[in-house]
Amino acid sequence: MNTASDLIEIAQKTRQAASKLGVLSTEDKNQAIEAIALALESAREEILAANVADCQAAAAEGIAKPLYKRLQLDEHKLRDAIAGVRDVGKLDDPVGKVQIHREIDTGLILKRITCPLGVLGIIFEARPEAAIQIVSLAIKSGNGVILKGGKEALLSCEAIVKAIKQGLSDTTVNPDAVQLLTTREEILELLQLDKYVDLIIPRGSNSFVRFVQENTRIPVLGHADGICHLYIDKMADIPKAINITVDAKTQYPSGCNAIETLLVHSGIASEFLPKVAAALQAENVELRGDERTLQILHNIAAATETDWKTEYSDLILSIKIVDSLEAAITHISEYGSRHTEAIITEDLKAAETFQALVNAAGVYHNCSTRFADGFRYGFGAEVGISTQQMPPRGPVGLEGLITYKYQMSGDGHIVSSYTGANAKPFTHRDLD
Repeated sequence: MNTASDLIEIAQKTRQAASKLGVLSTEDKNQAIEAIALALESAREEILAANVADCQAAAAEGIAKPLYKRLQLDEHKLRDAIAGVRDVGKLDDPVGKVQIHREIDTGLILKRITCPLGVLGIIFEARPEAAIQIVSLAIKSGNGVILKGGKEALLSCEAIVKAIKQGLSDTTVNPDAVQLLTTREEILELLQLDKYVDLIIPRGSNSFVRFVQENTRIPVLGHADGICHLYIDKMADIPKAINITVDAKTQYPSGCNAIETLLVHSGIASEFLPKVAAALQAENVELRGDERTLQILHNIAAATETDWKTEYSDLILSIKIVDSLEAAITHISEYGSRHTEAIITEDLKAAETFQALVNAAGVYHNCSTRFADGFRYGFGAEVGISTQQMPPRGPVGLEGLITYKYQMSGDGHIVSSYTGANAKPFTHRDLD
């Protein structure tokens, strides 16, 4: 475990490395990203062996099934993560973009130019491939990064970061730009480093995210719950609705974008529910329903108030019958976490109303909530998903890891020339 003074030294090194990384050329950063991909490929066996050891230790300690699934890193997941690294390398460089280029007066020019945030502190549970995604995005956006993975993924994260640092050692990016913390006690110390860390991104349980938010002065970006809903409208195409429901629940049930509650219009419930229940139960999904649902589906458990508030992250789904689109939106407004919500309907007006009135980072029509993902959005990868009202919102890729600065150049210009009885006017002319 690092002491508080050790952590300050680590943060200082990260900041120094980040300051140089932030001014590197796009070519230099892309070469570093490719070097990371190659190093991860070379260390594939070591990384997978470390993950097997992590999984065995976690299983012996009785880790929850959803968390265990997130922890597993097989050859396919690792391959996809490395592909994601290379996808980030192909993305447009977000740094150095001129957002405003304006003449204030003759010879007095204002620019607003994008720049890196500085140093990111990323705290995540399980899912070791998150470290790969985060580092690639940090390098491309010119930021240093301090990683803190969950104790259940310690060996996996150590193997991954070791490979990344080896890859960076032969590039213009200082490996000190990437750091890994390994103990729970270091989290509190990291949260106090507001002099060196510019943004904290927690990825974990509701209680953990709230703990982070309440124990730091550093800005925090993230989401607590992933309580997602799928509303089956009275004008839904039933085969389409069944396929989407099964995918949104079972394709990866521990994902934060998997649905936890199915809302069904009463006008279609008697026809739809038996069919979708059969499809879901064939995938071993445990169903829980409100009183009206239980009148149609007799072999399922009763849902309680707690169910509407629960992110299962497992093969469990609550079902509620509603009488209108408005009632579905009201339920989502009460219990949703502003993550991702979806409607299945062939009524375009109903879809437009749903998408306009539902307040969430993602609001979908006739497709699975599982599409809420930075890789699937074409961001290459994501550092997390934000459900906050202010941007960045939804899957956060490169655009969420930059800020901007105003640069002004003049030739002896002074403000007093533009005040008083004979004040000069500003031209305020936008330039190419």
